[in-house]
Amino acid sequence: MGVLCIIQARLGSTRLPGKVLKKLSGKSVLEHVIYRVSKSDLIDQIIVATTTNKKDDKIIDECLKIGVNYYRGDENNVLSRYYETAVDKGYETIIRITSDCPLIDPKIIDNMIMYFNNENEKYRLDYLSNSLKETFPRGFDVEIFTFNSLKEAYENATLEYEKEHVTPYIYLNQDKFTIKNYYNSNKNQNYRLTLDTYEDYLVIKNIYDNIYKEDSMFFYEDIISYLNQYPEIANINQHIKQKKLGE
Repeated sequence: MGVLCIIQARLGSTRLPGKVLKKLSGKSVLEHVIYRVSKSDLIDQIIVATTTNKKDDKIIDECLKIGVNYYRGDENNVLSRYYETAVDKGYETIIRITSDCPLIDPKIIDNMIMYFNNENEKYRLDYLSNSLKETFPRGFDVEIFTFNSLKEAYENATLEYEKEHVTPYIYLNQDKFTIKNYYNSNKNQNYRLTLDTYEDYLVIKNIYDNIYKEDSMFFYEDIISYLNQYPEIANINQHIKQKKLGE
């Protein structure tokens, strides 16, 4: 039945326009995200879901250069874009990754897939996330859900934020879906490692400049160790507030 990872990407970010094509160690943010996700042992296919907006032709150019599949859909209704990307592909399990996470860790992804599969052997699990209750830093966010849950959300979601953010219809309707949170025992959620502002970019760029090596992997533990050693780097974006649902 397989596992499909859909990475959403567009150039129209309001806080840091064009962020997914900004360079880190000579490669785009999007290329790093795709490369790191591709190191998962349990994902069967990766598709970039971008928009039909003309400016996102550059996303397509990048996908073609990297050699990754893509789908173009509605810019604002990301839920429909996800569903249309997944429908008729035959995958039972869908993973949602956003392209503003160039430090995403394939080991965390695989551990969550295994957890999701093991829990489904005991009972029906529709949705697993590591960000419902934050114990990982922002920027390591992974959501795993069944295609049937995605289909139900697509057919029934009516609120704008449900369509913009893909999964709220699932995790806010616990009477309809079985959901669980995946916890990190180390609880490093105070670090901010997503890319949404220029300050975020400075932090992530510093990490890449100092611990990235061409065509090799560094992992969550390496990043945390580096930030623990150089707390002044993490302080650069500590004042940034994550946008809330519906903002």
